[in-house]
This record gives sequence, C-alpha cells and structure tokens, in this order.
Amino acid sequence: MNLNVKEIRELMADLEKSTLRDVLIQDGEFSLHLSKNEQVQGPVAPAAAPSAPAAQPVASQATPTPAAAAEVVPAPVAAAGKEIKAPMVGTVYLQPKPGEPNFKNVGDHVEKGETVAIIEAMKLMTEIKSDVSGTIAEVLVDNEEVVDFDKPLYRVTTD
Repeated sequence: MNLNVKEIRELMADLEKSTLRDVLIQDGEFSLHLSKNEQVQGPVAPAAAPSAPAAQPVASQATPTPAAAAEVVPAPVAAAGKEIKAPMVGTVYLQPKPGEPNFKNVGDHVEKGETVAIIEAMKLMTEIKSDVSGTIAEVLVDNEEVVDFDKPLYRVTTD
C-alpha cells in the first residue's frame, strides 16, 4: 500500500473531524499511525542490532514523514468544568418541541437529574438528564445534530 501526501493529509483531516482518537494502517512493510492524543513522541531510537525484532515495528511506524506532522498539531486545551455527554448515537434535540425554547442555554442553572436534551434513535425519543449540578458554560452541539456515543453536549461549571 502506498499513500501519497495528499491522501495522508485527507486522512488527517478526516480524523480531525471524527470522534476517533487514533488510526493505525498497516499493510506489509507500510505502517501509518495518526493520533489526536496529546503525546509527543521524540525521535525514534535507532535499532541496537539487526537481531532486535522489537525495534523494527517502532521504526516502521515512523516511515511516512507526514504522520509525524499529525503529532505536531497542537491539541485543544480542555476547558474547565464537567461535560454532559450523549449516552447513545442519534439526533439530538435541544428543545422539547419545535418552536419551544431550548431546555438549557448558556448561563442557565441545571440540577442533577434534570432533562437537558432529547436524543432520537430508531424513532425512539430518549430524554437526556444531567449527571451534574451547576451552570451551563457552553452548549457544544447544534439542535438536530447527529451525535456519536460519548459526544459532549454541554459543559457545566459545578457549584
């Protein structure tokens, strides 16, 4: 398998937009590892001897130079507060019904157990309840956005 620089950059852009944290592609001697983790790896240590099999896979991961560029991109700094996350995949609704006000807006107080959204999955509406008490600091999704499991919906500063 051979990927050109354009294809690798497209993979990097796709990874950045997705909820995946890592992608590892291996095909024969070709290996490409892209990661959104905040780890910064130093240079790969040279193999001590040809008989050291453990050093070869590490060296093969460093083969494509554009992969190293993926690790140079600064990761976003985690904001203060706790997140209310989607417990399932589906379409999120931030208001009880069309035309009604949102369940919660920035600055609103939320109590633990209070409904903050609805997620529709397979024509089933599930109320999403807050697992923290505090003030809504940020709404992290748009109304009617399709969300993945564990996608943050709100950031809450706790009391």
